Amino acid sequence: MAVDRVPVLKRCRSLGLDPMCLGISKKSKRELKRANRKVSEYGMQLREKQKAKFIYGVLEKPFRNYYAKAEKMEGQAGANLLILLERRLDNVVFRMGFGRTRRETRQIVDHKHILVNGKCVNIPSYLVKAGDVIEVKEKAKSSQRYKAVLEVTGGRLVPAWLDVDQENLRGVVKELPTREEIDVPVEEMLIVELYSK
Repeated sequence: MAVDRVPVLKRCRSLGLDPMCLGISKKSKRELKRANRKVSEYGMQLREKQKAKFIYGVLEKPFRNYYAKAEKMEGQAGANLLILLERRLDNVVFRMGFGRTRRETRQIVDHKHILVNGKCVNIPSYLVKAGDVIEVKEKAKSSQRYKAVLEVTGGRLVPAWLDVDQENLRGVVKELPTREEIDVPVEEMLIVELYSK
């Protein structure tokens, strides 16, 4: 399985991202050397695509598949792409505050700690639907890991399209998100322009 092993802060610096949007509270003290270099139109489009891939932890081929699916859906392809990425199970678990970062929630899902509608799901790319009930397995709820995670994520703002009960480590997807509810710093129109070439 392909794994992205690039240091997170280094990648955030190169993409011009704030590490807080990934759930990481560290800051890099280094400056980007090529800050004053002019970026071409293609370079800007590529950077936006790389940003979206990096934030959601998706590799190139799955990302291209998400884009193909987004194009076939009704509405704008760019907004549909971000909605599809936001519906991934690892992202929804992150948004509910059951993990500090998307990488951690991906591991939580991989280790079979998550139930969707009472069934164990260990596929991070599983797309949730409106009305899905997502909770941590009863056996895992008492572990020290989740107590530590809830201390860190307790003050995190939960999106309006999710309803979360942090005491019982359980949440419900009230509705599918809209583009306005997704607070990811990505210009999706540039991604659409890149793929439509």
